[in-house]
Amino acid sequence: MKAWQNLSQLIIRWRQDNRGAAVVEFALILPIMLVLYAGSIEASTLITMDRKVQSTAGAVGDLVARSDDVISTTQINDYFQAASRILAPYSAANLKQVVTSVQIRADGTTRVDWSLGFNGGTPHTVNASIELPNAIKDIVRNRYIIVAEASAPFVPMFDLVFQQDIPLYRQSFFMPRFQGDRIQCQGC
Repeated sequence: MKAWQNLSQLIIRWRQDNRGAAVVEFALILPIMLVLYAGSIEASTLITMDRKVQSTAGAVGDLVARSDDVISTTQINDYFQAASRILAPYSAANLKQVVTSVQIRADGTTRVDWSLGFNGGTPHTVNASIELPNAIKDIVRNRYIIVAEASAPFVPMFDLVFQQDIPLYRQSFFMPRFQGDRIQCQGC
């Protein structure tokens, strides 16, 4: 009987003792908080890298569109090299870039005038049609437009939230700015 009383008193004291409750609660919530923390880091890194890919495409397209009547492949390759530095501190090893001059005819059809790729970026076939948004076609009918493209894979750091690489792709459109409408490419 006395053993039973000792056991019941021990159980009562144990139920009233809450010294370890905070440790248990912390142990339960810690994995959830770590996943949320890692996920927020991954998401912000993804967004930052996506913006940098957009800036890379925009920089190349803008530089080419500012050219006079003729631009060389050497100049364009220099622009590609310089624009790839925008991706820092992320690796530009897998950054693919393409710049294309596209003629938009009066009927809205498109024709590739010239195209140049960099670091594995596949240039468009000359004289082929290229898909462009209708709004761009409406603005630039009977003229030329510079289309700059950049793509790079986002590689997750932790593999907790994103389990695979996410391909990032951006396109920018620029009208030639100086001396006419068409920019010719020497060596393209």
